[in-house]
Amino acid sequence: MFATYLVVTLLTSAVNGLAAIANLIGHEYPKSQADKLRVPRSWMRPLGTLLAAGALGLLAGFAVPVLGTLAAAGLVLYFLGAFGAHLRVGDYQLGPWAVFFCLPVAALTVNLAYHGSW
Repeated sequence: MFATYLVVTLLTSAVNGLAAIANLIGHEYPKSQADKLRVPRSWMRPLGTLLAAGALGLLAGFAVPVLGTLAAAGLVLYFLGAFGAHLRVGDYQLGPWAVFFCLPVAALTVNLAYHGSW
């Protein structure tokens, strides 16, 4: 079970960390997504900061399990908000969103299974 917890948590942290970096440095992909979803570009840094906090929180969960659980739950909520943004503008091309959403769901699931609920 630990191997699954380790792999899922590290993968989720890495993917969200890279997405955070893309937002924070102003990469073209997050900008184009913001434009498509009619999200102000001024939100890119705060959203990148949230992604970075989630990625780091997942890693901190190895030392303090409740932090990993909270970080995974926060990322799930973040991507539910992104889902709402997609629906708001009628964008139903949700493949990339689904990948980003399923990773924190899996991280939350294995975190709870490995550490148990509190």
